[in-house]
Amino acid sequence: MQFDPRQMKRMMQQMGIKSEEVPAKRVIIEKEDEKIVIENPAVTSIEQGGIKSYQISGGTVEVVPNIPEDDVKLVAEQTGASNEECETTLVACKGDVAEAIMKLKKV
Repeated sequence: MQFDPRQMKRMMQQMGIKSEEVPAKRVIIEKEDEKIVIENPAVTSIEQGGIKSYQISGGTVEVVPNIPEDDVKLVAEQTGASNEECETTLVACKGDVAEAIMKLKKV
C-alpha cells in the first residue's frame, strides 16, 4: 500500500508529528576515536511531544580518525608545515605521527 506524500504529511500532523527537511551539505558524527562524515545528506527534523530528533540518510560516507591537536602541533614543529597541511597528512596516515612527518619532509 502506497501513500501520497501529502496524505502522509497530513496524517503525521493529525498525530502531532511535525517534520521538515533540513538543508545540509555535510553531517559529521564525532565518535571517541573517529569521525563519520556524510556528504550531501538528506536530513529530516522530526518533532513529537516536545522531543526533536533527526533522520539522516544518503550521501557518501567517510570514516576519518580523530587527530589530537598535540599530534598536529608536533608534526608542524617538526616539519614547518601549516597546521591544516599537518592534519590532512595525519588523516591520510591514519594518525601515524612518524609517517606524517616523513611524508611532509619527503624522506
